[in-house]
Amino acid sequence: MLFHDSHDITYRQPLGGIKAGGQLRLRFGCDESDAVTLRTWDGQEGRIPMRPVGNHLFEATLHVPDRPMLFWYDFLIHKPQGEIRYGNAHDQLGGEGTLQWGPMNSYQITVYDPHFETPAFLHEGIMYQIFPDRFFRDKNGMKGRLRKIKQTHPEGTFHETWDEPPTLDIDPENGDNRALDFFGGTLSGIRQKLDYLSAMGVSVLYLNPIFRARTNHRYDTGSYEEIDPIVGDDAAFDSLIIAARARGFRILLDGVFSHTGADSLYFNRYGTYDTLGAYQSPESPYASWYHFDHFPDEYNAWWGIYTLPAVEKEDPGYQRYLLDENSGILPRWVKRGACGWRLDVADELPVPMLREMRRAVKIADPEAVLIGEVWEDASNKISYGTQRSYCLGDTVDSVMNYPLRRAVIDFFTGHCSAHQLRRVILHQQEVYPAPFYYAIMNLLGSHDRVRILNAMVGLDQEGAIQLPREEAQKIRLTKVQLSQGKRRHLEALKLLCALPGIPCVYYGDELGMQGMADPWNRAPMVWEEGDATHWSAVSALLNERRERQVLQTGFLDVEAPSEDTLRIRRYGVEDKDVFGNPLTERDAVIQIVRQG
Repeated sequence: MLFHDSHDITYRQPLGGIKAGGQLRLRFGCDESDAVTLRTWDGQEGRIPMRPVGNHLFEATLHVPDRPMLFWYDFLIHKPQGEIRYGNAHDQLGGEGTLQWGPMNSYQITVYDPHFETPAFLHEGIMYQIFPDRFFRDKNGMKGRLRKIKQTHPEGTFHETWDEPPTLDIDPENGDNRALDFFGGTLSGIRQKLDYLSAMGVSVLYLNPIFRARTNHRYDTGSYEEIDPIVGDDAAFDSLIIAARARGFRILLDGVFSHTGADSLYFNRYGTYDTLGAYQSPESPYASWYHFDHFPDEYNAWWGIYTLPAVEKEDPGYQRYLLDENSGILPRWVKRGACGWRLDVADELPVPMLREMRRAVKIADPEAVLIGEVWEDASNKISYGTQRSYCLGDTVDSVMNYPLRRAVIDFFTGHCSAHQLRRVILHQQEVYPAPFYYAIMNLLGSHDRVRILNAMVGLDQEGAIQLPREEAQKIRLTKVQLSQGKRRHLEALKLLCALPGIPCVYYGDELGMQGMADPWNRAPMVWEEGDATHWSAVSALLNERRERQVLQTGFLDVEAPSEDTLRIRRYGVEDKDVFGNPLTERDAVIQIVRQG
């Protein structure tokens, strides 16, 4: 017998990330040798003889480094014929390990800043994502701003009725949807629907970009300083913040800082703005923000999309513009009332810049948060040839949990078992520090993927587009598919509400909206035609989560009694939760069952 299970407290205590300078106990089961060595790696190799403690168990107490980092361990078993090695499973998800030949797969220990904390509103809350143009148009719509809108959106087209489908308008130069059609959703419209959201148990509103831009998605920022006139103005933003606070809501903004729009205050390719943009002259005050191979038409662009010129993110002037504690964009909007930022493509931002972003928003408000868009394991990602860890306590507070989303969909569509889903969950518990893990954004739907009902009937694969858009436009779920999708959606949401992290609902999923990828997943909200029964079921799950502390901050245990069943237990230890706060509530046991 050779055995170690990093998901089992018998063999690794405590589970999860370790504070810098802390210690943990590791055990290894072995009846094939009288000598076992714990091998460690923190940039240099360490070897610690393990002592026998009976029942073929060997034990060592490990003191981790006193600075945040990724730390590694595996085992050497000494036999007369030589050493054999035992390390992490081949999928590197931890748990029960395996004998190793060739390159070593070691177990990971995430050593994090002992002062790292995340706000309780992420541990305890419910998040709701809104695509502003498509959520709700208040009764006044765009009145009073029509001249400004015409001036800022000369190419924009406006749907006459709310129930029209989005327009598909492919740019032949880059194959991307132009996204120049608008339905006119507003910040005032969001404010008018706060009671609706409150009834669902929502406490955090994550808004896709609201700043002036050319497109309806606004990821091509035109000005970080100006609310897009289609959605409102400064007064509408302030009114939303005041009304939200009165009801206990927080507003999370979406920040796009790896690129701007070509049609922007800073680049100004089309001369829309009365500034000297980088495209117009090397003498522009923004010229150093961009890289030109041949001025002006050959420049670095995000993923080669010419409408999205990439920013030189390490440029001192750009960073000062974003981060200056008195005038910088990030602290400015936090001071205006936002609870923080979701960072678009956070893994394309330099780690030193992320650290400065964190510093800037925390100065503005110690409770302000940064949530990164990172699609992979955020504890250990290779990005642009460099290993990065986003959970050490020095950059973001947490991330969007796309790996869990993928595993959940794969489970309900029959592509993985409950045992495999359990491994994904326990791996995240193992590599993410508790402050990070209990703040993680657990999502099923988003503006970047097909609607969750489509995904739950097998219409979601890797990649943003997946199908030619003309084909995707024609897809409508059958009654059988719709029923199956809704049933699976509720069971998946029940799982998210049972796990650590903040559950997030994409607008309209609670009403049973369907649609393939952009633009079909960004259709207007079905206020009149939505499924009220599905809404009630979603709301019941979210409100139960809001009401039970044990589901928010209790310890976690996960079992897979069968291929189709997952059992979650949330509990206190000595009447304390995972953060050491009082928890006298009874244990919660939630069973998730995969059906047809």
